[in-house]
Amino acid sequence: MKRILVCSGILILYLAAGCGQQQQRVESVIEVPVSVEEIALSSIEEYTSATGTVMAAREALITSETAGYYRLAVNPATGKKYVLGDFVKKGEVIVYLDNPEQENSIRIDSVNLSLDSAQREYEKQKTLYEKGGVTLSELNAAERSYIDAKYSFENAQIQLSKMKVAPSIDGVIVRMPIYTEGVRVASGSEIASIMDYRKLLMEIQLPGTLLTTVTVNQNLRVTNYTRMETVLDGLITEVSPALDPETRTFIAKVTIDNPDMVFRPGMFVKAEIVTARHDDTIVIPKNLVMTSGDNKYVFTVEEGFARTRRITTGLENPDMIEVLEGLSPEERLVTSGFETLRNGAKVTIAL
Repeated sequence: MKRILVCSGILILYLAAGCGQQQQRVESVIEVPVSVEEIALSSIEEYTSATGTVMAAREALITSETAGYYRLAVNPATGKKYVLGDFVKKGEVIVYLDNPEQENSIRIDSVNLSLDSAQREYEKQKTLYEKGGVTLSELNAAERSYIDAKYSFENAQIQLSKMKVAPSIDGVIVRMPIYTEGVRVASGSEIASIMDYRKLLMEIQLPGTLLTTVTVNQNLRVTNYTRMETVLDGLITEVSPALDPETRTFIAKVTIDNPDMVFRPGMFVKAEIVTARHDDTIVIPKNLVMTSGDNKYVFTVEEGFARTRRITTGLENPDMIEVLEGLSPEERLVTSGFETLRNGAKVTIAL
């Protein structure tokens, strides 16, 4: 009986040992699914971001220079009366201030006739003077009368022009107070506000560490948070040489090209100032880099096994990072599934 029990125990131990070895063999062949990407040379830009509110490069507030009865002009581009958002050219009449009483007082036709008469008399006296028929004093008197008449006519034209309200710049009508047609508008009343925002201006604050890096004529990219697909070109035009003692920042002024007027005055935008750029270098997504103490590393796949690769990095931005040492082109970089990998783990490439 004792011999039977001993033999049974040995058999159980043998079977248990065999099961353990089988379990180890099963565990040793577990493969971790990962995705990989072949490393290639690319470009990377290091940039700093700043935000600000853009404003139109040119703006004109139009006020009435004389009193008159309000009459909105017709926009030749639309065939309808001017409204907010219409583009208007410099000198294009948008509002008439009709004033028959003032027109009568100006007497433009009478002044014009006086000018013609004075001009003819001056030309006549000049011809007679050349022939010795009149004195120099008489010629000068005729010339003075002609000049006075010309000034009177020009002044009459100026007074009449005040009844036609036109902008001094090309731009878009962004504000236009409501007046009832035919209502009398006093002199000095606001008629419209015009903005030309084909170029925009912006003031940004930058950290003091960039004071010697950011310079005049430096290019930048500008985006709006609601239209991230639209990127405009900008240029730094002015840089303050002094830091704000409280925020340790400095001010830079920016102009932005907005030819299609996609961005509007008052929008909150983000500017990216490129401070460095490297071409033909290894660039990988920043989120693939893991750290251990002061070391940075990623995983590659070699002959079906994961390999830890310690790397040295260079330029970086919020999304990408440059690898100076540790990786080579055409190596296969693990892009997903790396979070639980260990060096030497067997992997399978997920499609």
